[in-house]
Amino acid sequence: MATPLSIGIAGAGIGGLAAAAFLARDGHRVTVFDQFDIAGPVGSGLILQETGLTILHELGLRTEAEALGAPIHRLYGLSNPSGRTVLDVRYESLRPALMGVSIQRPALFNLVHGAALAEGARLVPSTRITAANPSDATLIDSGGGVHGPFDLIVDALGVRSVLASSPRRDLPYGALWATLPWPKPGPFHEDALEQRYEAASRMAGVMPSGSVAEGAPKTVTYFWSIRGDHHEAWRAAPLTHWRDAALALWPETEPLLAPLKTHTDLTFARYSHRTHWPAVSGRMVHLGDSWHAASPQLGQGANMALLDACALARAIGRKQDARDALADYTRMRAGHVRLFQLMSFLFTPVYQSDSRVLPWLRDWLAAPVSRIWPGPQVLAAMVSGGLCAPLWKLGLKPGR
Repeated sequence: MATPLSIGIAGAGIGGLAAAAFLARDGHRVTVFDQFDIAGPVGSGLILQETGLTILHELGLRTEAEALGAPIHRLYGLSNPSGRTVLDVRYESLRPALMGVSIQRPALFNLVHGAALAEGARLVPSTRITAANPSDATLIDSGGGVHGPFDLIVDALGVRSVLASSPRRDLPYGALWATLPWPKPGPFHEDALEQRYEAASRMAGVMPSGSVAEGAPKTVTYFWSIRGDHHEAWRAAPLTHWRDAALALWPETEPLLAPLKTHTDLTFARYSHRTHWPAVSGRMVHLGDSWHAASPQLGQGANMALLDACALARAIGRKQDARDALADYTRMRAGHVRLFQLMSFLFTPVYQSDSRVLPWLRDWLAAPVSRIWPGPQVLAAMVSGGLCAPLWKLGLKPGR
């Protein structure tokens, strides 16, 4: 084992906690700083892809994640009013046993949070990190307190990280979301993400999202695409205006929307895009959305952060010099990060934009592509995170 290091991690999200669990398990002294009094998750339900599930397996958490989540075998979307299929991804096209697992973010958070603490990582709450000194690996909090020096500091503060110097570009569209009781009986498939589109400016999604804890009721996550600059107008208008539009797009969602009585029953998520190069500065390394923020694509950000966390621990474990380890970390992840950022840049406007041309092309090309070889296989590989072989680069085999 490499010489134990003292490591400070800013941010107790999925990526920061997973990194803490891996590094503490390897014998390093890990301290995680979080701004909240009690660390907790932020965000909607997400799909753990094969990449994220494999990393959770390395932490001994995959079986629990699968038990709390819902298996996803298909992503399916129709365009309105034509009824044309514009999204049809079947995981089995790539490999019969392949699937995603849809999970509530609090359930995933609780798993990695518990793992980090069980491995001996120390969590420091109520400490908002506002600056860092990469040369001596110190972190500075909002009260002027200095933490460290450490051998290494990790920026896991997410898309709005104050430690990342590259500019963040807010994307035009975000989403409203709510986690609701699973409607049973109902018109929705228990193993599929379903979506409905009107051009690219309106989109609704329904995704089973498992249970927040063992024995808890099953849930579903509902999404509604909305322009960021329309959010205030949405809040000012009666909720019935939005509900009428949502039901016009997808009448079958009426049982889901019935419990939504006020605007506060839906949470607004704003999406941003940023890639921070270089990923390493002195003795500070960026991880997850602080390195590569993009449209989340139903949880790819969490899967990417889990990959980063595992890569960082593996790099540190096989390199004696910290600088060599951080360079190794970047090499393992850079190709996959670039590919994911490119795909997000290209595909997000096809499903979330004001374009008239892109949705027309989507409606007429997506269905044939999803049926003709190698389209089904490529789509399944893209969604499951397998393109660019990110697991192989970490020395891991896909699956169990």
